[in-house]
Amino acid sequence: MTSFWTLFTKELLRFVKVGVQTVAAPVLTALLYLVIFGQVFEGPLQGRLQAFDGVRYAAFLVPGLVMMSVLQNAFANSSSSLIQSKITGNIVFILLAPISYAEFFWAYVAASVARGLAVGACVLAVGAAFVELRLAAPLWALAFALLGAGLLGALGVLAGIVSEKIDQLAAFQNFVILPLTMLAGVFYSIHSLPAFWRALSHANPFFYMIDGFRYGFFGASDVAPGISLAIVAIALAAVASLCLLLLKSGYKLRT
Repeated sequence: MTSFWTLFTKELLRFVKVGVQTVAAPVLTALLYLVIFGQVFEGPLQGRLQAFDGVRYAAFLVPGLVMMSVLQNAFANSSSSLIQSKITGNIVFILLAPISYAEFFWAYVAASVARGLAVGACVLAVGAAFVELRLAAPLWALAFALLGAGLLGALGVLAGIVSEKIDQLAAFQNFVILPLTMLAGVFYSIHSLPAFWRALSHANPFFYMIDGFRYGFFGASDVAPGISLAIVAIALAAVASLCLLLLKSGYKLRT
């Protein structure tokens, strides 16, 4: 476990040293979303977007913003670290070290989870200053935050492995991660969508993370939390298996 903890600590320190960029900036972005959608537009949209009885739109919005921040930052942490190491060439020092491919993978994922949860906790603290929040099922919220951050950290590793240039990684983030996150019900309830788009939302795995995380706050969700958690866990297992296979083969790492 020494190799795992060494690499995990390295990745942890990497984002902590630039905390203004990796933590403060995403929190500011989430705050702007909350102010614009939750405060300015709450009145006109309240009737159309209210998902649960007795829940203000601003309160409904906060868990979605928290989970969006968790997911996006978990992905950014592992993907940016790997692509930078590949471009600068210092990935060779990690590959030459006595570390197994499983330790390599889980160290990156664990650091991504740490960054995602750190940003999410800050966004939650800021959101709580604007709206009154309650945690109806905190263990469910924690479970979805951990698995969701783990899944996006694993996707970040996958994107970092297959990408050879910054623009390839940026395309993955802009055309896959960002749309799936923004269309997962962060800003709206899927009940407000037409039938076709509602059915399409159920094909988005990010929807189950955000919907399940909201259940932890309000005790209500569009899909049973057990089903959502199982879908997220299966997705994590599938992505992790693929990453471990690629790492074991040295795909685009050992050149």
